[in-house]
Amino acid sequence: MEIKKELPHFYIGDSLGGQQEWYSRITDFGMNVGGCAAITACDCSIYFEKYFNLRGMYPFDLKNITREDYLRFGKKMEPYLYPRWSGVDKLEIYLDGYGRFLSDRGIKNLKMRPWSGENDFSDSWKVICSQIDAKYPIPCLILNHQMPSLQDYVWHWFILNGYEIRDGKYFVKAVSYGIGYWINFLTLWDTGYRRKGGLILFEVSV
Repeated sequence: MEIKKELPHFYIGDSLGGQQEWYSRITDFGMNVGGCAAITACDCSIYFEKYFNLRGMYPFDLKNITREDYLRFGKKMEPYLYPRWSGVDKLEIYLDGYGRFLSDRGIKNLKMRPWSGENDFSDSWKVICSQIDAKYPIPCLILNHQMPSLQDYVWHWFILNGYEIRDGKYFVKAVSYGIGYWINFLTLWDTGYRRKGGLILFEVSV
């Protein structure tokens, strides 16, 4: 049985979502090098206002999302998920920072909870399918990883916004660096290291 589900997202020019590389290494070094958590939070904020009508999450023109406005939005998000020496390397740091952003904007019906990378593959796959089926994007943190092909995702936050079962294998769609890339989920989840990252799970309450 083959199944494929993808969530809508948004483009800024040719870029699928925002990119931390848009920030200058000279004037915005922290965001350029370590702003991936803030970028996923920006993308999720735009997504929830655009597709769930949660007003107040994105302060600029939702119908015309420009690179310039996105850069300004990222600077607003930076104090909540500011790049630090070790990065936003724990799910709890993300929950606290993005939670404060939501609270400051009066967003009370978007809830979050952590899903540890120590959970097994089967349960994690079910959680991902459940979140995507409910139309929720999933911020994902990978710390170290044994696979050279996934080095772009080491110590990195990105968004999962699709899943696929193909030829008996399980894939997730990772949104980062302005593109969507399908990754074998078993490979992604089995990092080969003791210390794990994990997922941020959303729920919109009525």
